[in-house]
Formats: sequence, C-alpha cells, structure tokens
Amino acid sequence: MKNKIIFWVSTGLISLMMLFSAYAYFTSPEMEANFKHVGFPDYFRIELAVAKIIGVIVLLIPAPKMIKEWAYAGFGITFISAFIAHSAVGDPISGRVMPLVALALLAVSRIYLDKK
Repeated sequence: MKNKIIFWVSTGLISLMMLFSAYAYFTSPEMEANFKHVGFPDYFRIELAVAKIIGVIVLLIPAPKMIKEWAYAGFGITFISAFIAHSAVGDPISGRVMPLVALALLAVSRIYLDKK
C-alpha cells in the first residue's frame, strides 16, 4: 500500500506540473519570452506543450509498460534539456534547479511503477 501511495503521489505531482506548464506554454506571454530567451523557436513551445499533455495521459491511464517507458524517457529528456538550456544562457540557479527537482520526482515515479 505504501508503494502505491508513493507512486501515485509522485506521478500525480509530475502530471500536475506538466499540465500546468503545458497550459502556460499555450497562454503565457512570459513563457513565450522564456523560450526566445533560451533560443528555442516558437513552434517548439507548442510542440512541447502537446507532448507534455500526451505524456501525462500515458502516465495516468492503463497502458502497456513499453508505452509508459517512452513517456518517462520523454519527460526525462525534457527535464535534462531544460536544465542545460537554462544553464547555457546563464539563468539564475532557481531556474536551473526546478528541472532537476522534476527529474528526481520523475525518477521516484518510475522506480515505484514496478513496486506498486
């Protein structure tokens, strides 16, 4: 029971974070400016928002493990890339830490996927 709770809390938090960021990617002028600041084209913001929504759906619904692995890998690559992008443009440490926190939370979710 403890493992299930850890899995669902970590997965739920990651899912909420990704849905919130996807919404912000679609609606926030600040996020649009942020993407330009790190050197990404505007279409990538929309593409990433759609990918995050699809990834959340895959994490939350019953799906074959292989499909879930793709979602975990995609989110992992996203978090590592965000850390690298924010570091490359010299953003403050606060902008660099959040992707690493999300990566750690994602790792907990993935580890407990097999233990639930």
